[in-house]
Amino acid sequence: MARIRAIALISTLAIIGITLAVITLNRDTQAEAPVVESCPAGYVPVNNKLPDSESEVKINVYNATSTVDLARNVAADFTNRKFKVEKTGTDPKKQPDIVAQLRYGPKAVGAAQLLRAYFLNAVEEDGFNIKREDDTIDVIIGGEFKQLATPTEMRQAVAALGNPILPPGTCAQQP
Repeated sequence: MARIRAIALISTLAIIGITLAVITLNRDTQAEAPVVESCPAGYVPVNNKLPDSESEVKINVYNATSTVDLARNVAADFTNRKFKVEKTGTDPKKQPDIVAQLRYGPKAVGAAQLLRAYFLNAVEEDGFNIKREDDTIDVIIGGEFKQLATPTEMRQAVAALGNPILPPGTCAQQP
């Protein structure tokens, strides 16, 4: 008798659960996915997603000081941190009063945020070029540069920076 009551109780609960699930699914008013706003007219979509790893970031390293082989040495440090260094060289404009400057376009906004953290956020802010079409970042090393941040310092700097801020005239690229 106790077994029959237990089976009846479990069967009743199962029927109630299935009934509630069917009712809930039928009354769901969210039939379509939410509409994502697109870019306003004249705005440029940017990739503001932080890269999953340094190996996804392509950079060129340029020396804007009179220090010999600085770009090559910094490029080696970036290579050790798994960045893809494509070019090294000398920047024609000497910049003794800065740590670094990043020059990049809409496809590299998130990657620039990661690189900014390697300089502990001491980067000149005027390097965004809305007309640039590649996803490579030019890293200009200035006279105030001492060394790249350690991995721990970089993670703390990324946390302090938060998500990348969209440059003027841009909007987030749709996933």
